[in-house]
Amino acid sequence: MIEILVVDDQSLIRRALQLLLADEPDLAFVGESDCGEAALDALSRHVPDVVLMDLLMPGMGGVEATRLICQRYATVRVLVLSIDDHGDRVAQAMKYGASGYLMKNTPPEELAIAIRAVHKGYTHLGPGLGQKVLAQIPDPILVPSSIWQQLTSREQEVVGLISKGANNREIAQNLHISEKTVKNHITNILNRLDLRDRTQVAILAHQQPTTKSEGIP
Repeated sequence: MIEILVVDDQSLIRRALQLLLADEPDLAFVGESDCGEAALDALSRHVPDVVLMDLLMPGMGGVEATRLICQRYATVRVLVLSIDDHGDRVAQAMKYGASGYLMKNTPPEELAIAIRAVHKGYTHLGPGLGQKVLAQIPDPILVPSSIWQQLTSREQEVVGLISKGANNREIAQNLHISEKTVKNHITNILNRLDLRDRTQVAILAHQQPTTKSEGIP
């Protein structure tokens, strides 16, 4: 069962979300909050699996609440659900740790799919939002093909799975290796390509047509 906390300043929206997803047997709403401060208070009493987060709220907004939740609760996935599709806010929410970003007019069936995806550790962006995130990156990540080719075939497989949103446990299961080995591969990849984190790895992977990513749909 995936436990969900919905954070939105409009009670009608909170109620509508619960009604729209009431027929999903694996999703359970365990609380609701009308602002960021109330969400943090709710999490101090019960930690859900997924937080559905509005951005534009009185008091503490969704971006700051996302930052604090992701800092304090490593197991919680934040899925932004907003009417705001401005690229800078989308990118900022993702930078602070949001696992996904959808518009409020998203069909219920797609919302349910997104909740399940972020709960598993994947990243889920609504139509067109991925391009807006990339547009906020000031400079492209440029890695000479000769350096890219220095990665082993296994390291390229790891890169491909990272680009699909897989976490270390899922990469290990997919490649039939230990999580410690996955961490070693990621460290080698970052060092060889002179990258900062796995987000940059994922962006780079989309620029490489030879990246392998079998096993993740």
